[in-house]
Amino acid sequence: MTDTRIPSRVFANASQDAETAREIVSTPQTQHPHYRLAFQDMDFLLREDLRPVRFQLELLKTELVLEEAKIASTFVFYGSARIPEPAKAQALLELASDEKSKKIAERLVEKSKYYDVARELAAKVSVLPRDERGWRQFVVCSGGGPSIMEAANRGATDVGAESIGLNIVLPHEQAPNPYVTPSLSVQFHYFALRKMHFLLHARALAAFPGGFGTFDELFELLTLIQTGKIQPIPVLLFGRQFWERVVNFDALVEEGVVSEKDLSIFRYVETADEAWAAVQSFYRERAAAEAAEAAAA
Repeated sequence: MTDTRIPSRVFANASQDAETAREIVSTPQTQHPHYRLAFQDMDFLLREDLRPVRFQLELLKTELVLEEAKIASTFVFYGSARIPEPAKAQALLELASDEKSKKIAERLVEKSKYYDVARELAAKVSVLPRDERGWRQFVVCSGGGPSIMEAANRGATDVGAESIGLNIVLPHEQAPNPYVTPSLSVQFHYFALRKMHFLLHARALAAFPGGFGTFDELFELLTLIQTGKIQPIPVLLFGRQFWERVVNFDALVEEGVVSEKDLSIFRYVETADEAWAAVQSFYRERAAAEAAEAAAA
């Protein structure tokens, strides 16, 4: 038996059977939708009662994509899809036709600096070498869309690194920005699964000024850390002036609905250097604490 080759499998794989199924003889029986292989039957897969299966598929597909790419951890970027790079923001201001639109355009011009900041930070974190097992850490991950998300993926591209884009199907036209690595560009149907994948591998998160979507994603993370569902990670809020204007965190403490220590879950930053230094400091302090705990055990 030592010289006998034992086959690794004896059943045809799914792709082989799928190809065989396409070549079947046409009869009334074989043409009926119920005769399709279940995994080739889109009418079946899209049934209302197959939602749990679709949840599982969206969870599993992205996990396998990242695993096969040897991505161990990510640096997630949240931010508005409406904050353009500085030159485009200035063009919007010049096109403003009334006082209201001019004021909005002026605020977008003020915030457009964060496009460059996001791009710079993404470049900084994308040059880390692979670990001893060949896995990558702090891979840039965005929602794959325009503006701040584009800046993040663009920053990784600037230094020749790959980056992730977790896009989602929306009623209006939506496509990945051109800087997302094609093999790491994933599309979602379910917001819940997309948000889960943002955080499963996140080991640092940068939140830039944004609207409802950014708030939704950011506050879910703050809640998970606050309630102890996940261990703390660096949460960096870019633009203190913006965040304190649109969210009165101190008032939440005064109203008794969050505690003072909950405000330490995040920190305000303004520059890429400040943000990256905060992340490095966070993990140095964690390593020191773990070492001290191990020594005391």
